Amino acid sequence: MPLIVLGVAAALIFTWYYAPSLLLLFAGILFAAFLDACTRGLTRVIPLSRGWRFGLVVLVLAGLTALAIGWAVVRLPDQAALLLHIINAQLDVLERNLAAFGVDLFGPGGRQDLSHFIADPGRLFGHVQYAVSGAYVVAMNAIVIVCLGLFFAAHPAGYRDGALRLVPLRARDRVRGVMDEMGRMLRSWLLGQLARSIVVALVLWLALRMLGVPGAPLLGLQAGVANFVPYLGPLIAALPVALAAMPLGLPAVAWVMAIYFIIQTIEGFVVAPLIQKEAVNVPPAWTLFAIVILGAMFGIMGVALAAPVVAVGRLAVMRFYVEDWLGDRS
Repeated sequence: MPLIVLGVAAALIFTWYYAPSLLLLFAGILFAAFLDACTRGLTRVIPLSRGWRFGLVVLVLAGLTALAIGWAVVRLPDQAALLLHIINAQLDVLERNLAAFGVDLFGPGGRQDLSHFIADPGRLFGHVQYAVSGAYVVAMNAIVIVCLGLFFAAHPAGYRDGALRLVPLRARDRVRGVMDEMGRMLRSWLLGQLARSIVVALVLWLALRMLGVPGAPLLGLQAGVANFVPYLGPLIAALPVALAAMPLGLPAVAWVMAIYFIIQTIEGFVVAPLIQKEAVNVPPAWTLFAIVILGAMFGIMGVALAAPVVAVGRLAVMRFYVEDWLGDRS
C-alpha cells in the first residue's frame, strides 16, 4: 500500500509539472484517432490494405488543407478586416451607451482598439516580438500535434502494445480492452464534434448571408470552431454574431440572435444525440468544471481538450477503480 500511495503521488506531481506537454501529447493522440477513424471508414469503400488506405487519407487531407489555406489567404483577410472594423465600431457604441448608466464595460484601462496600433507604427513594433513568438509557439505546437498524430495513426497497435509492456502480464488483457474502448470513444467523440461543427458553421453562414449580415462566412467559421467547446463555446461565439448584426438595427439583431439560438438548440438536442449516440457519457457539470479548471491552468489548450480529457479520465476511473478495485460492476 505505501508503494501504491507513493506511486500515485509521483504520478500526480509529474502530471502537474508536465501538464502542457501531456496535453500536447493528448492532442496528438486525438488527431491520430481522427486519422484512424477515417482509415477505418474506407474499409467498406476501398478494399485495400490499411497502409494504402492510411496513405490515401493523409493525401486527401493534405490536399483539402492546402485548398483551405489558399482560399483563406485570398478571401479571409478582407472579410476579417471588415468584420473587425464593424465590431470595433459597435463596441464603441455599446461602451458609450453603458457609460450613460455608470457601467464601465472595459475597466480603467479601456479597450485596446486595433486601429491604434495601425496608426502608431512604433507602438505596433513594440508588440511584434510578442506576436512573432506567439505565432511561432502555435506553429510549432501544430507541427508537433500533426507529426504525433501521423506516427501514432500509422501503426496504432504497435504503440499500444509497446505501452502494454509496462503493465504486469496478468493485467494486460484488461488494460488492452480499456485502451481499445478509449480509442473507440475518442474516435466517436471527435467525428461527432466535427460533424456538429460543420453543420453549425454551414447553417449559420447561410442564415446570416440571407439576412445580409457582413462577414457571414467568418462568423459561421468561428461559431463552428467554438462548437468544439461544449456548452461555453456557443455562448462565446454569440457575441461576435450579435455585434456584426448591430449596424442593421435592433430588429435584425433580434432575428439574428433568435435564429442563432434556434440553430444551437436544434444542434444540441436533435443533431448531437443522433451523431454522438452516447459516445461520451459525461455529466454536463463535470464537463463544465473541467473546462473552467483546465482553462484557468493551461489556457486555450486546456479549454479545447477539457471535454475529451475528462471523458477519458472518467472511463479510466470507472473501469480500473470502480469496477476492478471496488468490485462494483452494476
